[in-house]
Amino acid sequence: MKNFKFVENKKIWFSISIIIIAIGLIFTFINGGLNFGIDFTGGTTIQAKIGRTFEVSEIRAIMDKYDKEATVTYAGEARDEVVIRTKLALDDASRKEILDAFIEKYGITTGNINFETIGPAIGNELKKQALWALVLANIGILIYISFRFEWKFGLAAVIALIHDVIMMIALYGVTRIPVNSSFIAAILTIVGYSINNTIVIFDRVRENLKNVKKIDDVQLVNESISQTLSRSINTSLTTLLTVLALYILGVPAIKDFALPLIAGIIAGTYSSIFISGPLWIILKGKLKTRTAH
Repeated sequence: MKNFKFVENKKIWFSISIIIIAIGLIFTFINGGLNFGIDFTGGTTIQAKIGRTFEVSEIRAIMDKYDKEATVTYAGEARDEVVIRTKLALDDASRKEILDAFIEKYGITTGNINFETIGPAIGNELKKQALWALVLANIGILIYISFRFEWKFGLAAVIALIHDVIMMIALYGVTRIPVNSSFIAAILTIVGYSINNTIVIFDRVRENLKNVKKIDDVQLVNESISQTLSRSINTSLTTLLTVLALYILGVPAIKDFALPLIAGIIAGTYSSIFISGPLWIILKGKLKTRTAH
C-alpha cells in the first residue's frame, strides 16, 4: 500500500467516523442516555456464597420484586457465588426479605451473604474523579508528545484520542452496558493503546522529515503510514484476538469489560492510521496560512 492516499481521502475517513459517532449518539439519546451503574449512581451490592451451582434466572426471580434492572453475575472460581448490583438503596426490611429468600432457596447461613450500600454522594464523587482521570490523561499525553515531537503532533494525537473515547461512549450508550469503574479502566486502556500506535506513526514521520528533504507533507505522511502499517495492523490483531477470547470465554462481568476493549482497539487502530496523520497535515496547513497572512 505504498501509494495509498491516506491523506487525500481524509474526507472519507472523517465522514465514516462522524456517521458512526452520530448514529451511536442518536441511539444513546433514544435509550435515555448512558446506563450508569451503582458505582456512579449509588445503590446496593449483594454478594452471596451459594455453595453450589445455580442459574442466574433463579436469582433474578428473587430480585425482581425489588429491582428488575439489577445486574446478576457469577463469582468465585467454582461459579458458586453471586454478585448482585441494584441501583436502589435497600432498606433493612428489604435486606431481611432477600436474606430469608436466599436461606429458604439455597440453605445458606447469614454469614455467607453480605450487603454493601454506596451512597449517591460517593457516586457523584466517582464521576468527578473519572472525568478528571480522562482530562489529566489527555493533557499528559499532549505535553509528552509536544515535548517529544511538537505541539501540532500532540494536538492531532489528542483529537484522535477524543475520537476513540467518543466511539466507546457511543458503544456504551447503544449496548446499555453499565457504566461503572471498569468503564474508566477500559477508556484509559484504549487511550494508552491508541497513543502507542499514533506515536509509532509520528516517529516515522519525524524520521522521514529529517532524512528526506525534497518531499511534500502529504507524501511524507502517506509514506510514513505505509511503512508502519503492517506493524500497526499486526499489533492490533494479536491484541484483538486475546480480548476476543476473553469475551467469548469470560463471565458476564468480563464480557462487559472486553466488548468495549474490542471496539476501542478497532477505533484506536482506525484513528491512528486514518485520522491522526491527516489531522497533523490540516493543523500544519492552517499554521502556514496564518503565518503567510
